[in-house]
Amino acid sequence: MPSRCLNRVMLIGNLTRDPELRYTPAGMAVASFGLATNRVWVTKQGERKEDAQFHRIVAWNKLAELCSQLLSKGRRVYVDGRIQYREFNDQENNKKQIAEIVIDDMIILDNKGNGDHIDHNVTGDLGGVENPAVESLENAPIEDIVIPDDLGEVPVTEDKKGEEMPF
Repeated sequence: MPSRCLNRVMLIGNLTRDPELRYTPAGMAVASFGLATNRVWVTKQGERKEDAQFHRIVAWNKLAELCSQLLSKGRRVYVDGRIQYREFNDQENNKKQIAEIVIDDMIILDNKGNGDHIDHNVTGDLGGVENPAVESLENAPIEDIVIPDDLGEVPVTEDKKGEEMPF
């Protein structure tokens, strides 16, 4: 009998901002970026409609570092992960809830960037890559991605404007 995975999310979209790489106090890498997905349909009256959805994407450990190195605003990617909801208090101590997609797989679908074309899973074979920064990854051992289910209290860091924000 096939396994059931009810909270898996698979998206194809374009990055809305460059990935932001940070490290937890324990030294774990975490990258976050925005992803826009688009939907197009035609109404009964024949009118073409479009809708965009925006998602917060989070990657951990080696995948976070790879996303930070290989992705940039505008890149088209496929991501696979799980949806996660978190609560935190903002600066005015108001309780907020955030939804994010914690990914464990990412595939680059376009040929933008530094002349590299990677159409393989980033945790798999990187053969045929011409970018020297990426070629150095080819010889590095790639560890299994471990995504902690319970991070406990989420550390607060400062963004580029000096404002506190959760991961």
